[in-house]
Parts: sequence; C-alpha cells; structure tokens
Amino acid sequence: MRQDVVAFRARRTRPLGRCPFNARSRRRTTSTSESGTGVKVGSIKSLLLLLLLVLSAPVAIMAESPSVIEVGKFSSETVGQAIPDGWKPLTFKKIPKLTTYELVKDGESVVVKAVSDASASGLTKEVKIDPKEFPVVQWRWKVDNLLKHSDATRKDGDDYPARLYITFEYDPDKVSFGKKLKFKAGQVIFGDIPIGAINYVWETKTPVGTIIDNAYTDFVKMVVVESGPQKIGMWIDEERNIYEDYKNAFGEEPSMINGVAIMSDTDNTKEQATAYYGDIVFQKSVKASSR
Repeated sequence: MRQDVVAFRARRTRPLGRCPFNARSRRRTTSTSESGTGVKVGSIKSLLLLLLLVLSAPVAIMAESPSVIEVGKFSSETVGQAIPDGWKPLTFKKIPKLTTYELVKDGESVVVKAVSDASASGLTKEVKIDPKEFPVVQWRWKVDNLLKHSDATRKDGDDYPARLYITFEYDPDKVSFGKKLKFKAGQVIFGDIPIGAINYVWETKTPVGTIIDNAYTDFVKMVVVESGPQKIGMWIDEERNIYEDYKNAFGEEPSMINGVAIMSDTDNTKEQATAYYGDIVFQKSVKASSR
C-alpha cells in the first residue's frame, strides 16, 4: 500500500506525500480450518493513514479490568457487519479500489475478514493509551496467502496481507531537536500528523525481528513479526512490547498512543490477499509497572 497514514493520514506506513520525516514476539500457533516536488500516491497513502488517525479526537478506552484495554473486541461483534463498533473506515483519495472488511465466524470466534484485490484501505480506532503503563499489545491473525512481490524496502513493494498499525501523538518533551524540525516541516505540508508509528507486518521474505524504516518515511518503522509461508492458514497469537519496540526503533521514549489500525493492502503489487484479524488488547506488565 503505497501511502499509509504516517501515516495514518498516510495510512499504513508511508507518508502522505513524500515527507522527509517521512524484538521478538511470543507466538503461539494453533491450526484452524524521494525527493522532488510531486506527491506520489504511495507517499500520500502513508501520510493519509497517519493523519486520518489523528484528525479524530482521541477516545479513551475503558476496560472491565484496570490491567487490560480492549481496543478491538471483535469476538463480541455481530456477524455480517462491515465495521466493528467504535472503528472507522480508513481510505485514501487517490486509491479508488478499497479492501473489503466484514465480521465473519471462523471456527468458534467472530473475527474481521479482509479481502484485498489490487486495493488499499483499512479500519482505524482512535485511542489514548500510555505505552509505558500498557506496554504489551496482543492480537491474533491469519493469512490465506502471501504476496509474491511484497518488499518492505521498496515503495512499489509496500504491500502486506496483514498489518497492525499503531501511531503516537506529538509530545515536544520527548522528541529530539532534529526530529522536531522534520515534524514541523511535515506539518506545514500535511497538517496535523503523528510524530511516529510502528507497523507490525506479515512479510514474504524479510526475517522475523527485522525493524526498518518504511519505504516512504522514517517516521514509520516496520517491524516484521511473521515472514514466509510456514504459518499460512493458521491462527497466530502475537505479543509485542510496544514500549520497547518504539525505543529500539526510534531511540527515544514514546509519547501517548493515539491510534490503532488494521489493514490488508495490495495496491502497489496489484495482487490479491485474504487475511483475518482477531481481538486486539493492551496490557500492563509487572516490569512496566515497576519502572
């Protein structure tokens, strides 16, 4: 997907235009049935993704347990709905063909099914989460296939069958001087954008654990949590420490999390992909609470 939201206004992981600013997870598998004056579609997608997440007022998420924040409780939704409660469509002006999303029953659980056919769009939710207090993000997903031409290092390969996108708000007290300058320059061009984003992806060949800049902007970091065909067709439970991932990726303390999105996109590679997304939660940890 060429233009994510840095980028929620950029959408997934690329800037909305070509903005200059542009760990190991525990997995449990269970089988189941550039510079230039022009603004490219890809970079627009990235920044659009980031911006769209930020443009809506942040909503604090309340959970029954003070130790857990349920961002996506898809398992309690109604089969047949296109959009889960509290979530919104994430679309991009210059990408007319949209990925379709629907709540379906898979085994005993209700999940979000995404079908992408040379298309790009996602589902987003505005949140207000302190990553230092709730550092652990858990989710589950499944893909039916990989993309032959996906390549995390290239703009024309910036597509993934499944991705979880997390954006962070701008906090001047936690940003280096150089990054502030890039951020201010980006605001002039793109308006209100997040200061950074982590994109957890299911890649085709890049090694698991790899953390690299998004092909469109270094304000978005790609974290490969699954790679290759070995787990196709299986539900995978993922767990990441978003607090540590952010520090490792950006070299600084993270600010508040202000957006979460899921997305399956194939607009760059012109391929097809089907993926499924289960519940998404943030949790406290003993280690985090002792900091």
